[in-house]
Amino acid sequence: MTHSLHRSGDIDSQKMDYVWFMYQTKGVNDTDIKPKALEFIAVAEAVGSENWGDVKTGPKLRFPIETIQENISDKSRIRGIFTRKEQVVDFLRQIKARDLGMSVIISGVLSEVIPACQEAGVTPHSINYSLGVWGKKEGLPGETTLSITTMCGHHMIPPKFVDHIIKQVRKEKLTPEEGAKKLAEFCYCGIFNHVRCADIIGREVA
Repeated sequence: MTHSLHRSGDIDSQKMDYVWFMYQTKGVNDTDIKPKALEFIAVAEAVGSENWGDVKTGPKLRFPIETIQENISDKSRIRGIFTRKEQVVDFLRQIKARDLGMSVIISGVLSEVIPACQEAGVTPHSINYSLGVWGKKEGLPGETTLSITTMCGHHMIPPKFVDHIIKQVRKEKLTPEEGAKKLAEFCYCGIFNHVRCADIIGREVA
């Protein structure tokens, strides 16, 4: 999905950032979603997905997993993140074996994602690229702030809030991990990578 493609920042940092999606197609496989979604969640939890959610409820960093599961409907789309390529490989292998008939999307640095697909025995149906940011870029926030805000594809995390959290960490009122989780709560998709965010904040205040 294109709203996950525009994550920015240092490439090495992005190599600890993989987004996964479970999507249905309207009129094709958009009924009886809940049991399939629960299987996706079970696999994601088994391989250690650090954050995931359903936009109808929110991310697991803000709401109990049981609440998200209970609220799943045919309109739900389950999304989450991994921080290691090995998790992606394991996730794809298990989902392929379950053959649930749902679309699976993985976003990340292609030099990492393509080998992960190959190792898992999965051939990508298609590939979307981000061509970067065009236009009058002088009004954009700084690169550190952008590397955090772009992890919420719907831009639900304001740059000034990121700046506030970084200041709180700098004053030692929050740890980088605590600040990152506060930011993650506002990304209802569940694709905000708080682990990478904590690393970015930690480097910024060091």
